[in-house]
Amino acid sequence: MNITDFTAACPIPISQYPQVLMAHGGGGKLMHRLLEDVFGRAFSNPILDTRHDSAQFDVPLGRLAMTTDSYVVRPLFFPGGDIGSMAIHGTVNDLAMSGARPLYLSCGFIIEEGLPMETLWRVVCSMRDAAKKCGVQIITGDTKVVDKGKGDGLFINTTGIGVIEHEQKISPQNVRPGDAVMVSGDLGRHGMAIMAVREGLQFESAIESDSAPVHEAVLQLLKAGIEIHCLRDLTRGGLASALNEIAEAAGVKIAVEQKLIPVREDVHAACEMLGLDPLHVANEGRFVAFIAAKDAARALQIMRANAVPATAVLIGKVVEKFAPLVTIKSELGVSRILDMPSGEQLPRIC
Repeated sequence: MNITDFTAACPIPISQYPQVLMAHGGGGKLMHRLLEDVFGRAFSNPILDTRHDSAQFDVPLGRLAMTTDSYVVRPLFFPGGDIGSMAIHGTVNDLAMSGARPLYLSCGFIIEEGLPMETLWRVVCSMRDAAKKCGVQIITGDTKVVDKGKGDGLFINTTGIGVIEHEQKISPQNVRPGDAVMVSGDLGRHGMAIMAVREGLQFESAIESDSAPVHEAVLQLLKAGIEIHCLRDLTRGGLASALNEIAEAAGVKIAVEQKLIPVREDVHAACEMLGLDPLHVANEGRFVAFIAAKDAARALQIMRANAVPATAVLIGKVVEKFAPLVTIKSELGVSRILDMPSGEQLPRIC
């Protein structure tokens, strides 16, 4: 859907209210119209349409998973996604890392005074479409308008609830020696896509964000009876942070190989130009999986058959119970410690 489509369909006439006003957050008629004609129209479902202070809903039998996250990306729109679809994908993916089937989301919007109404409508429509694709419903939310200069355009907070319909215990504490370590696809595209737009960088080929939902791949692994010990999505801090966090929580040594880790050539070149390590760069549609060795080959086959992690690969294994440590072997066969990134390399990427 292009910008013209959003403009033509915007339920609040651009000519009347081309920008969000402080009054849109003041509790009066303008706020009511914003909630009803923008958010209510886009996210309409039987639970949300009750217009009550809290959502009431039924859940299937099983354990529940709950997660919350906030999204402060700049720019709001980037190649391969935007803050709206990313908020849906990120919440769904967090639930998936517990092996949960996502069901319901809440969304809180902090809108800066002066944000073009057309921009807000584009984001809301993107969220609507992403939620529909993921099979989740947005059933409650909140909107606040802050003074111009105090909100960087738009911030979104989400909370997600999912149901765990299996008996496996998927957590870092269940990682054990011998586990296969695999990633669901190529790394670094999200961070580089945003950096390219923000800094006006031109590359020979377009780098698009990998923002996408991964829950279907996880649910397929569980349905097939794959023994999953741990899952972690590779957002801020990238693969390096995820591996170190898991090694610390499990008290293990993890060894991976550089040549096995998939990084596209254009992403690698962009990282070199900016002095970044692609293993430290954030992703929004990738995860690392710790799988029992006996199921590794079958897990890869299942993941590669899924549209999102079609390029899943084995990158290493858990070596032993040890003081928390992650090592990486270079293409020359030299091993070094793979540490977490120090400091903040890429502000406002998720």
